[in-house]
Amino acid sequence: MCTSIVVNKKKTIVGWNLDITDFEYRIRPTDDGVFIEINDATEGWMSLFGANRRGDFVGMPTCWPHNERSNPAGGDTNVIMLNIDLLMMKKTLQQVCDFVQDNRVCSVPELTFMSSLSDSNGNVLHIVPGLGFKYYEKPDYKIMTNFPPFVPNPLQHPWMGLDRYRKAESLLGIATDDFDVDDCFQVLNEVSQTVCPTVISMVFDVTDKAVYWCHNRDYGQIETKRF
Repeated sequence: MCTSIVVNKKKTIVGWNLDITDFEYRIRPTDDGVFIEINDATEGWMSLFGANRRGDFVGMPTCWPHNERSNPAGGDTNVIMLNIDLLMMKKTLQQVCDFVQDNRVCSVPELTFMSSLSDSNGNVLHIVPGLGFKYYEKPDYKIMTNFPPFVPNPLQHPWMGLDRYRKAESLLGIATDDFDVDDCFQVLNEVSQTVCPTVISMVFDVTDKAVYWCHNRDYGQIETKRF
């Protein structure tokens, strides 16, 4: 599932709820970034989400329902590898955007992972493999849950997160110019999940170069890493 938000007011603030079941995960803070890692049976620990010291953020919600057009074909580039390249500072957001304009991007077979990417200037790139992408130059705010954000009348699915999207939109639509880390955690709390549980809530204060996170919706126990 998952929810990603990017807000540009006096500060650029990024929020991310990781909602998963049956996966082993961990947070790895380093001087280069704060990485949420998933233990893959083949690849081992993979840094798939989080923030880097350059100011980029990678979120990767799952699209429900799965779209067959995201399945890999010959010569495709997996969106997960693009995300990792941005997170590990091998590519810039603009380079990722240029790449998806000229190349077909896929997900893994029978599961559509989307990308909610942002940079230090608050620019946002949403990618839905097989369906396209959209680049937003420093929007007031952007939200991604579990349906393609630029497809009219997306197919209905119980996990598509339209309720979460609308809740986040109602809160961000009235957010003041002083929107800050605590405000972002309040939004993440409002859209947190229990059925497919929110296991990590993370906020990146891009302007102040600080990452904050908590586990299992315990918003009274916030950890911090500053770059």
